[in-house]
Amino acid sequence: MGRLAIVCVLLAACGDDAGGEPELMQGGTQSVDDRTATAYSHALPDLEPAQVETHSFGNGRFSFLWLPPILGPLFNHNACIACHAGHGRGLSQIGPSSVGSQALIRISSTLGEPEVPGGNIPVPGLGLQLQDHHIGGVPEGRVDLQWIETVLEYGDGEIQPMREPRVTVTNGTGGPLPAGTLLSYRQSQVMFGLGLLEAVPDDALGELADADDADGDGISGRINFVWDAGAGQTKVGRFGHKATQISLLEQVAAAYADDIGLTNRLRPEPDGMTDISDAILDDTVFFAATLAVPMAAPRDPEAQRGRALFDDFQCSGCHTPTLVTGDHPIPQLAGQTIHPYTDLLLHDVGDRLTDARPDVMATGVEWRTPPLWGIGLAQLVSPEATFLHDGRARTLNEAILWHGGEAAASAESFRLANRADRDALIAFLQSL
Repeated sequence: MGRLAIVCVLLAACGDDAGGEPELMQGGTQSVDDRTATAYSHALPDLEPAQVETHSFGNGRFSFLWLPPILGPLFNHNACIACHAGHGRGLSQIGPSSVGSQALIRISSTLGEPEVPGGNIPVPGLGLQLQDHHIGGVPEGRVDLQWIETVLEYGDGEIQPMREPRVTVTNGTGGPLPAGTLLSYRQSQVMFGLGLLEAVPDDALGELADADDADGDGISGRINFVWDAGAGQTKVGRFGHKATQISLLEQVAAAYADDIGLTNRLRPEPDGMTDISDAILDDTVFFAATLAVPMAAPRDPEAQRGRALFDDFQCSGCHTPTLVTGDHPIPQLAGQTIHPYTDLLLHDVGDRLTDARPDVMATGVEWRTPPLWGIGLAQLVSPEATFLHDGRARTLNEAILWHGGEAAASAESFRLANRADRDALIAFLQSL
C-alpha cells in the first residue's frame, strides 16, 4: 500500500477531514488547551495522583542545575532545561563564551570499526559526541560558529533572506581533530509529546515506509534500524534528528551521559559505577513521556486554506498528519489518535541540508521528519527559537525553502506560489 493511501486510511479511520476539528486535538484526548508561553510545560491531563508525583519528581531532575564534582568533567551544558527552555527547542548557540552550549557536534570516524553492528565508528579519544566544555581542564573541542547570509527569490520577485551555518572545530588545544573525523552540527529538539511518539507501533511506521518508492510518488521514507545491545538485534529507531535512538529511556540516558557527562545504568563507568541513580534516570524518562501536546488553534479561513495547500504541495507526504498509538506502559498514551505531522522516517532532503555524515543507516542527506505539532508556538515559548536541525531557519518560510531531495517539489511549489497562498500555508503552520 502506498504512503498517501495509508494516510487516507488512517484519516478515514479516525473520522478526520483536511481541516476538521478533530485535528485540533493534536495529542488526542491528552491534549492541553494552552496557547501561551507555558504551552509545552504541562503534564498529561489524565494522570493519576501517583503519576503526577512522579512527573513532578522528573521535572525536578530535568530542571536541576548540576555542579562539580558531579558535573562533567566533560560536558556540553549543565542542565537538561538549559538546552530545552520552556521544554521547547534549543537555540543554535555553541562555543566557549558561556557556561554551556545549547547546540552540539556529533562526530564519528571513517577509520576503524564500529563498537556495535551497523553503528558509527567512534573517534579515538573523543567518542561520538564532542564535549566543548570542561571542569578544570581542556575541553575535547573548540567550536566557532559563523553565519553565511544569502537570499532566495520567490516566483513573484519577493526576496527571502536565508542563512546557513559554518562551524570551525579544533581540538581542545586548537589543533586539528584526528584524521577521518566527520562532524554534524545540531540543535536540541522539543520535549513534549515524546511518549505518544514512542507509543506508535513499529508496524505502523513500517507500513508508512517506502524505501524503494514503490508507489512512484517521489517519496521514499525509510526506517533507521538501530542495534539494541540488550536484545542482541536491530530495532526501529525513532528519536533524535536521524532516528538513532530506539526508546525514550535510551534517548534520556544518552543525553545525561553525552550532554552533561553523567554516567547511568545504560551508560556506566568502565567499572560499572554511575553518577546518577536509577530513580533519577527513570523519573526523567517518565517526565519526558508525559509532557502533553498543546491543542492547535481554531483555524480561520486563511489557515483552513493553508491546510488544503499543505496537502496540495505534498507536505503531508512526509509530515503525516495522523497516527494512532498502540500499547504503552503509561496507559494514558495508549490508543490515542494523534496529529503530529511526522512519519518518524528518514527522508532525503537534499544536498543543501546534508551533514555529509552517516548515522547508523541514515546517509548525510537523510533526516527524520520532525513533528510539526506545536510549531506555531515555538517562538512564543522561546522568542529566539529557530528551525531545522541546525537552527539555520529563522522563520518557517526559510525552513520550507531549504528543503530539497524528496521535498524539492514541495519547496518549489511554495516558492512559486503567490503571496496569498504562501501566507495561508504559514498561517496553517502557525495554528499548530
